[in-house]
Amino acid sequence: MSALLVTALIDTYNYGHFIEQAIDSVLAQDYPREHIEILVVDDGSTDDTGERVKKYGNQLQYLPKPNGGQASAFNFGFERARGEIIAFLDADDYWLPGKLSQVVRAFEEHPDAGLVYHRRMELNSATGESHEGNFAQCSGYLPDSVKSMLDFRVLPTSSLSFRLRALAQLMPVPEWIKLQADAYIALLAVFIAPVASVPEVLSVYRLHGKNLYAAGNRSATQIREHIDMRKMIVSATRKWLGEHQFDLHRPETEAFFEQLSLTLASDEFEIEPPTRSAFFKHMMRRNRLYRGQFSWKLRLMNWFNLIAGPVVGYERFQAVYQTEVRVLSSLQHFRSKHA
Repeated sequence: MSALLVTALIDTYNYGHFIEQAIDSVLAQDYPREHIEILVVDDGSTDDTGERVKKYGNQLQYLPKPNGGQASAFNFGFERARGEIIAFLDADDYWLPGKLSQVVRAFEEHPDAGLVYHRRMELNSATGESHEGNFAQCSGYLPDSVKSMLDFRVLPTSSLSFRLRALAQLMPVPEWIKLQADAYIALLAVFIAPVASVPEVLSVYRLHGKNLYAAGNRSATQIREHIDMRKMIVSATRKWLGEHQFDLHRPETEAFFEQLSLTLASDEFEIEPPTRSAFFKHMMRRNRLYRGQFSWKLRLMNWFNLIAGPVVGYERFQAVYQTEVRVLSSLQHFRSKHA
């Protein structure tokens, strides 16, 4: 394996209590140290982040800047990155041993790939409990297949690595994106180059008190903020594709955006449960979208849900449906690991 130069781009904001574990996880990689460039972009922290990072001396570059949000931090770091591969790492997460070697190997085995992503472990900081996050293994140029576009899920920052020449086509990220800038990049990346997936767990995504994704930690206001930002990101993604001559009316692209729309609608149901009529329409859209992706047994179950859901109402149906989702996710995980 040749030693490509890799930039480990760590973005941080007031994560002094996590930052050292993130940096140490990069330094502990078995990839040649002289071929790792570590950039720590501090987006205006007011805690002790700077003092903690400066202890590493010339092992990394510490890049403080005024607070501007995640997109501005990515842009700031990207402008200074020299690596052929850009591997992102949120300061509250950390990598597992062997991550960079496996990621670089995947890029070398797929020379046209612009994005490599992998499984992650989710760690609840409050309880110490951990479990594997959802993962769908997709490789190749995804817009050539409706199935691939529906299978693909945007993963958190620390599971994403990009080839410089692919990422350069998407930068700078619009700086109004204060959070979820990784989603904007990943949504567009699948259109500009093939992707490759690594089935191993190579990072740890931490759930904690300041993390919007932490279980039980999201207020209605936070959920609304999160959804509104995602809506704007989806809209910006569609706009970028249109401006760069991508056909938005291809079946694969339409399926991609319909799935995003359904996901956003489901999240909004957390804030304001739908009427029976609205829920029925939502289920109809879902069944139409996935009718060609499931076995006859799953299609039969979906049609049963279509009838039962509006009858029992959204709240009661959700309890049953979430059980179904967990079962299907476990089956998908088992199949992907034993494929």
